[in-house]
Amino acid sequence: MDMYGKCGCIEEARNIFDKIIDKDVVSWTSMIDRYFKSSRWREGFSLFSELVSSCERPNEYTFAGVLNACADLTTEELGKQVHGYMTRVGFDPYSFASSSLVDMYTKCGNIESARHVVDGCPKPDLVSLTSLIGGYAQNGKPDEALKYFDLLLKSGTKPDHVTFVNVLSACTHAGLVEKGLEFFYSITEKHGLTHTSDHYTCLVDLLARSGRFEQLKSIISEMPMKPSKFLWASVLGGCSTHGNIDLAEEAAQELFKIEPENPVTYVTMANIYAAAGKWEDEGKMRKRMQEIGVTKKPGSSWTEIKRKRHVFIAADTSHPMYNQIVEFLGELRKKMKEEGYVPATSLVLHDVEDEQKEENLTYHSEKLAVAFAILSTEEGTAIKVFKNLRSCVDCHSAIKFISKITKRKITVRDSTRFHCFENGQCSCRDYW
Repeated sequence: MDMYGKCGCIEEARNIFDKIIDKDVVSWTSMIDRYFKSSRWREGFSLFSELVSSCERPNEYTFAGVLNACADLTTEELGKQVHGYMTRVGFDPYSFASSSLVDMYTKCGNIESARHVVDGCPKPDLVSLTSLIGGYAQNGKPDEALKYFDLLLKSGTKPDHVTFVNVLSACTHAGLVEKGLEFFYSITEKHGLTHTSDHYTCLVDLLARSGRFEQLKSIISEMPMKPSKFLWASVLGGCSTHGNIDLAEEAAQELFKIEPENPVTYVTMANIYAAAGKWEDEGKMRKRMQEIGVTKKPGSSWTEIKRKRHVFIAADTSHPMYNQIVEFLGELRKKMKEEGYVPATSLVLHDVEDEQKEENLTYHSEKLAVAFAILSTEEGTAIKVFKNLRSCVDCHSAIKFISKITKRKITVRDSTRFHCFENGQCSCRDYW
């Protein structure tokens, strides 16, 4: 069964599983895991439900696999049910199932529940603490992240390279440049570890976001390994923020060599040219995309209401409540402007009229998802939205105003981090 599953023959594996008369927990766990590894999530969760109803009891490997699947899909409600079942049957707080539980909660944006799990462990392991540090970093709480890193060190637990990736990430998202540099050099000097490509990427990202490009170039030139695509993407992102066209072009050329069909590089460069008013270069970049057949990945956002996932794509009219959502967004836009909101129309293609630019921005996928969630929940209910791409500047600004007007706590998880909006402020402190 395991052989067929690992070779991708899931149906054959399931046929053998069904023929096993006396199934043990290893058989159940292996088949469930194969479904998840093949992205057949529904079948994996369904089989786990069958296991729970059987006479066999799941073990820590089963729980870890199911919780990891919940984390990958950001299905917090299902993860909570698994957590509740684990509590009822009793589970070893020292097991790595606890670490998977922490990871699930952090990836779903419930950092408080993640902390409760860690605080409830007699002696949290390295994986749990590292996940919690990363969760605080992604949720814009660098002080908490560094606090738990300090607790990790005081407990006598030796940090590994992943721990330092999360610590450096905490510094990056908060703009703590000097602190980040201090941690980076301590990896080798104080903790006896070797710098990895990920460590350099985090440091370069920190310097790029802060506009310290000369120092960044010096770091890259001294690296003992070849810069990765992630590092160059960080450089490009920093150049986009600070308008450094020359270095952006250098980073883009490196990215074109590594992954010539990645649309993000082309779109970012086109936007950099557009922001600088270099329309001829912007046009050439978009024409180049067309010539080689590269298309921009559509932005999609989703939210879960009453255990049902609702997915939105920009300007997609297929949702049954679309007209209500559009009408509600129109009302919100008027109130937002009264509060001082100014649409970031410079982000939209230059050959479109200003009024149309505002319309285009209004119907971005995360705005649609946020509006739907507000309409579908009781007043004052906190809402949570997930997005497959990085949030744009206009959506970030708009949702701050929406949180203030509707008196809602709105959490948006984009491709890089969580943004927790409340009373017109964001947890990232506009540093992202």
